[in-house]
Amino acid sequence: MKIALIGYGKMGRMIEKAALGRGHEIVCIIDVDNQNDFKSEAFRSADVAIEFTTPTAAYANYVRAFEAGVKVVSGSTGWKKDHEADVMRLINEGNTLFWASNFSLGVAIFSAVNKHLARIMNRFPSYDVTETETHHVHKLDAPSGTAITLAEQICREMDRKTDWVKGRVVNADGTVTEAETAAPDRLRIDAVRRDEVPGIHTITYESEADSISITHDAHNRHGFALGAVLAAEFTATHSGLLTTDDLFAF
Repeated sequence: MKIALIGYGKMGRMIEKAALGRGHEIVCIIDVDNQNDFKSEAFRSADVAIEFTTPTAAYANYVRAFEAGVKVVSGSTGWKKDHEADVMRLINEGNTLFWASNFSLGVAIFSAVNKHLARIMNRFPSYDVTETETHHVHKLDAPSGTAITLAEQICREMDRKTDWVKGRVVNADGTVTEAETAAPDRLRIDAVRRDEVPGIHTITYESEADSISITHDAHNRHGFALGAVLAAEFTATHSGLLTTDDLFAF
């Protein structure tokens, strides 16, 4: 399979290594200094482009890739607030996007456990639920896309939670942004930015009697890179808006 890479930071390089290890060809690499290569024949020849950039760049990258007739796999987060409707319009026009806040198999399993536990806890209103995510200091968005996805899953399963709200943030420079008071029907997501942590997500249910927690702790980013390549292989033969629910069937 011919793959183009959009974004060539640490994750882009890991994806390149994972793709080559599975016998694929990298036909084009686009980063901030060669944006005109979206119009190149090399980019147009790609079966799929894998995009890992920033919240502010992702949507424009999707548009350029679709204009070139290339399907996109993206792990960029933080763009939905401004461009979710725009992306859905592009999908309805016949373009293909596989989007996930996290491509790790472990996170897919954790996600399935999260939904099942939320369904159980819906029956026990004495437990309140909160979430904490910890990531490396270079991550721009807080809470993380994965944290938001997990929170949205809980809100769909629990009658007493209608939405999530941004909670306390421990910033990369050590300063703390305190959380605003959250209404009882809001799920609070706290965030920590520390060192080079790949990603830790913890869901906690707490009552006066006890607490129950589940945690996914990524040891490195290799699982994310492999998952992105597996998603590209899946996307090459599928169309529309695709997610890890399509890729990992639990």
